[in-house]
Amino acid sequence: MIQETFPMIIGEEEMKNERQLLTVEDGALMQGRESVRYLILHCSATRCDKDYTAEQLLRDHKTRGFRTVGYHFYIRRDGTITQHRKLLEVGAHCRPWNRCSIGICYEGGLDADGHPADTRTAEQTEQLILLLMRLAKLFPGARIRGHRDMSGSIPKACPCFDAEGVFGYLER
Repeated sequence: MIQETFPMIIGEEEMKNERQLLTVEDGALMQGRESVRYLILHCSATRCDKDYTAEQLLRDHKTRGFRTVGYHFYIRRDGTITQHRKLLEVGAHCRPWNRCSIGICYEGGLDADGHPADTRTAEQTEQLILLLMRLAKLFPGARIRGHRDMSGSIPKACPCFDAEGVFGYLER
């Protein structure tokens, strides 16, 4: 099982925080535009009828031991996008793919009863398409994938829809 909070064990060494992990992973920045192989979509795994602000996201990520939000972008239900990491800054959203991916998270992913569901609003979807189109131009070799597609043997619902199937056409 992949541990997603600090401290975590990498190899046989304990990583106390994200900064220490980045020194092991060879620096805080990716090697360049060509190193971005994936645009990985996530959901915040929060109920569709409850607000989950960027401030709450930051607080929760800091509580987990990250220095800031692990995603590069966060899209609220009203379509507002906030950027939390520079484009070539290594994210903290999908181990072991952080060094070659851009992380995008949308608010929601759970229905009102707390079950995984595609809760994207029209505003979120519109802004997500525009963002993915811009990123696909900047990183023409990058594939659009859902977090669940990257998790290997650990089943995940995130992002609660088939990201590659829905948005894969934007890769061209």
